[in-house]
Amino acid sequence: MGDTATNVKPKSYYDCVACPAYCCSVYERVQVTPRDVRRLAKHFGVTEEVATARYTKMWEKERVLRRKSDPLFGQACQFLNPETRGCTIYHARPAVCREFPITKRCAYWDLLQFEREQQDDPNTVPLVTITFKNGKK
Repeated sequence: MGDTATNVKPKSYYDCVACPAYCCSVYERVQVTPRDVRRLAKHFGVTEEVATARYTKMWEKERVLRRKSDPLFGQACQFLNPETRGCTIYHARPAVCREFPITKRCAYWDLLQFEREQQDDPNTVPLVTITFKNGKK
């Protein structure tokens, strides 16, 4: 029998399904690569040019996903379902979304669990805004 231990992913300490989608909301920029644009185009059955114009925009010198108004955080990824807090393009999502978080733990999940325990309320959602020391969001 082969060694199955090499096929086992390390245990993660978060549950994206139970999260209000911090990563889809608090980051102003979700980088989009040419491969991501091709994936979006295929998903929606449009050309890469249409996908680029419809779903992305330039932010300085970086191509990013467009955002939309969000009832919880003010702004969020245009592909976030505001009711379910789930990704509407999960199988076509950009590479950066596929990789997040890159660790076994997620700081947003830890914050969510901590505040729910502190408030003794399983429905508490702490609202988060990222502001860097240099004053930029």
